[in-house]
Amino acid sequence: MIILEYLSRAISIIGVAIITLGAAKGLFLFLKLEIGRSRKKGYLNAIKETRIVVGQHILLGLEFLIGADVINTVIDPGMEEIAILAAIVLIRTAISYFLTREMTTV
Repeated sequence: MIILEYLSRAISIIGVAIITLGAAKGLFLFLKLEIGRSRKKGYLNAIKETRIVVGQHILLGLEFLIGADVINTVIDPGMEEIAILAAIVLIRTAISYFLTREMTTV
């Protein structure tokens, strides 16, 4: 069980790291675009691509976080934990759905 706790914690950290990396990439790309804005004709397309990069990282990070939550529920499978997991998965799935939808319309 201790191994599963460490595994869950490691997967959570990986998920947060992926989201953080995506945010950092997005910030870098955005600042790069803003600095060269007057010279760049495809500015709006570049902004859309930046949003897609950040969105993809958020989606992947959320998948890792859901996986960590599932492992936590396996470790301590009480009714309260299952209800919390269901709520978390529902919220994160809704976020993933709407984020994916937003990215396809971009």
